[in-house]
Amino acid sequence: MAKLKKIIIINGPNLHLQGKRQPEIYGRQTFDDLLKSCRNQFPALDIELIQSQHEGDLIDAVHSAGAAGVPVVLNAGAYAHTSYALADALAAWDIPVVEVHISNIFAREPWRSQSLTARYCQGVISGFGLEGYIMAIGWLLGHYEISSDTI
Repeated sequence: MAKLKKIIIINGPNLHLQGKRQPEIYGRQTFDDLLKSCRNQFPALDIELIQSQHEGDLIDAVHSAGAAGVPVVLNAGAYAHTSYALADALAAWDIPVVEVHISNIFAREPWRSQSLTARYCQGVISGFGLEGYIMAIGWLLGHYEISSDTI
């Protein structure tokens, strides 16, 4: 089993508005709240959050994670449905990636039910709000050991 020291959460466009944008769909909890909860629940992990509105920044984040061998929890926002370039970046690396969608993408507009990035991920979690991120981290921890030098 691989040693897990760090997880990078990569969030795409509009996710900086979490807690404010369409709370009836996305909820009222912010990513600051989520990060505090994750860091309390998984204290042995270094959990980094990267968020960008820009496709190239997300691609760079995937390449950096891949080069460092760091697992990723990815919510690419609408880029999950539109970005062949982001899908290609995921395909280039052999790192575990779990795709997360806060809302149930299958209960929304038809174009949201297709993910270009999902095929390069170990799994997709959709519709459980920010709890999906905790579920994704839990899955990663179930498949990788926490490195003893981080405890």
